[in-house]
Amino acid sequence: MNRHFTGCTDGKLTKQNLWREADVSRATMNRAPADFPDWDNHVKQSTASEHDQKQTEEIALLRRGLNDNRTERQRLQDQVDAAATAISVLLAENSAFGEQLAKRSATVIPLRSHAARERS
Repeated sequence: MNRHFTGCTDGKLTKQNLWREADVSRATMNRAPADFPDWDNHVKQSTASEHDQKQTEEIALLRRGLNDNRTERQRLQDQVDAAATAISVLLAENSAFGEQLAKRSATVIPLRSHAARERS
C-alpha cells in the first residue's frame, strides 16, 4: 500500500492494482479486510479520487444533456411529421380543386348590365 501511496506505481489507487502489486490473489486480498480502512481513507482523500468524482459528475451532466437533446429531437420530429401530414392533405385538396375547376365549362356567359335590366 505504501508504494501506491507514494506514487511508485502507475498511480491508480485500485484494489486490483494493489493485489497485483502485492503478488497475491484477489481472494487473499479479500480475506484481509482489516487492512483496508487505511486504504479506503487514503483513496477518498487522494487527488485521483477527486478526479474520479469530477468525471462521474461530468458524465452524469452529459447524460442528462443527452437525454434532454433526445427528448427535444423527438418533439421536433413529431412537429415535422405533423407538418408533413398537413402538407399532404393540402396537396390532395389542391389537386381535387384543380380537377374540379378543369371539369367546369370554359364558356363565359356575360351578365346583363344594370341599364339593360331596367329597360326590360
